[in-house]
Amino acid sequence: MFNLNGKVAVITGGNGGIGLGMARGLAKAGALVVIAGRNADKSRESAHELRKEGCKADAIEADVTDEGEVQRLIDETSTRHARLDILVNNAGTTVRKRPQELELHEWRYVMDTNLTSAFMCSKAAYPMLKREGGKVINIGSMMSLFGAPYASAYGASKGGIVQLTRSLATAWAADNIQCNAVLPGWIDTELTQGAREQVAGLYERVLARTPAGRWGEPADLAGLAVFLASSASDFVTGTAIPVDGGFSIA
Repeated sequence: MFNLNGKVAVITGGNGGIGLGMARGLAKAGALVVIAGRNADKSRESAHELRKEGCKADAIEADVTDEGEVQRLIDETSTRHARLDILVNNAGTTVRKRPQELELHEWRYVMDTNLTSAFMCSKAAYPMLKREGGKVINIGSMMSLFGAPYASAYGASKGGIVQLTRSLATAWAADNIQCNAVLPGWIDTELTQGAREQVAGLYERVLARTPAGRWGEPADLAGLAVFLASSASDFVTGTAIPVDGGFSIA
């Protein structure tokens, strides 16, 4: 039931961090993964890396904050691979400032990248996803649950991801499309490495609060991605699942 052979998955922002960790999990389970991102060279390198591991992988350059680029991504996936079964809305960014210091253009940049892109990609992918039933996996955050003084735009966008997921789940259940959100905790990526540089003592505080006693790795997201992308989760929709080593319950 976890076999993804014959399935095609698009992962936005899939060329590093959590996105690449999930792409690798889906590919190891048999899916052909399409890595989408603005950095074409990085996406091609990531796809090449997966192919060297015996996986099926492709890369398509796309800026998912642009509606035309989003439609081109879906159309090109259809042209190259004839189907789309799994969409992972992972593209994300942040601007670490207190709300009174945040500029409106910075707010819009974060919201467009993290939330509006997920809406546009889901809408564009819908006609292909409903052909044989499909899966949408939206990447939220522990900031979907918590507030933080330096993450007002990021937290708002990730809270919105959970509500978008629930709306899509109810709207598309009759089309046999399951939509779920994943809420990563403190995962060791380029994004959180930047946070550690800006927030003194962050690494140690996270370790002290996390029952698992460590920071997460991108590979920790792979298993859940496979579950939510496979027939094993056909009766699971509208959920928001933390992957945080217990941080959110401590």
